[in-house]
Amino acid sequence: MDDRHMQIGEVAARTELSLRTIRHYEETGLVIPSARSQGGFRLYTETDVARLMVIRRMKPLGFTLEQMRDLLDATDRLDSRDALDDGEREALLERVRTYERAAAAQVDKLRVQLARAEEFAATLGARLEQNAPAARPWNRGATSPASRAGDGPPWP
Repeated sequence: MDDRHMQIGEVAARTELSLRTIRHYEETGLVIPSARSQGGFRLYTETDVARLMVIRRMKPLGFTLEQMRDLLDATDRLDSRDALDDGEREALLERVRTYERAAAAQVDKLRVQLARAEEFAATLGARLEQNAPAARPWNRGATSPASRAGDGPPWP
């Protein structure tokens, strides 16, 4: 990936995470800035941004910080240049598969919740439409009392 360093503000804008959240993930060890500037500012790379995006995507699915850490550890080890024996590689892949299945199950639950929320919003909209006062024909498209002259009741 790119070796260019970014300060925390740029990373926050790119990931749509707050500075506070990024710092929290640093404090918990989920993401560590790749470098520090001479002035002590956190500096991040594209790899760090990608890691934060994994965390951001896991959070709304209800994964805990420990689960995030576990998945990131597995993917880090799979992506490393270190030699893995077949058993170790398969064990890491199975960990990732477990998270993939859990994510898919949670997405299904969220789809059900979203469908219910959409039904609720539609029900409210229908209720409002049903109980709204009838549109007055003289009120459609008119912008001033003078433009409605002769279209109906006088301007109140």
